[in-house]
Amino acid sequence: MLDIALLPGDYAVCRLAAGTTLPYALSSGLRDIDVVTVSWTSDGISVICPTDRAPAQAVVETVWRCLRVTAPVGMAAIGSLAALVDPLAEARVSVVTFSTFDTDYLLVPAVRLTEGTAALQRAGHRVTG
Repeated sequence: MLDIALLPGDYAVCRLAAGTTLPYALSSGLRDIDVVTVSWTSDGISVICPTDRAPAQAVVETVWRCLRVTAPVGMAAIGSLAALVDPLAEARVSVVTFSTFDTDYLLVPAVRLTEGTAALQRAGHRVTG
């Protein structure tokens, strides 16, 4: 069982073209934001951020809600992400995941939040927020 917190606000999953400069709004004043993550590849730049920080030139996927595993997961943990993704897949709820050094994050479509949190709770996880 994992404790999961629903973060406030809506999130955007964005794609910028390869070689694009990251907008200043994403790298400044981040202390008041729960989550921003950026991944660079040769194919492009992926950004997950609050919807009001989504870059204007980005391709933006639907509105998402962000869930955070509240306790540090640890690099040696086995199966913790699968324990979260599997119930969502069984409930046919799309999910985008990313991990930091300390923990895991899940994004579910805002329109499926109720179904997603219910699936996680049925699997024995505690969801707060």
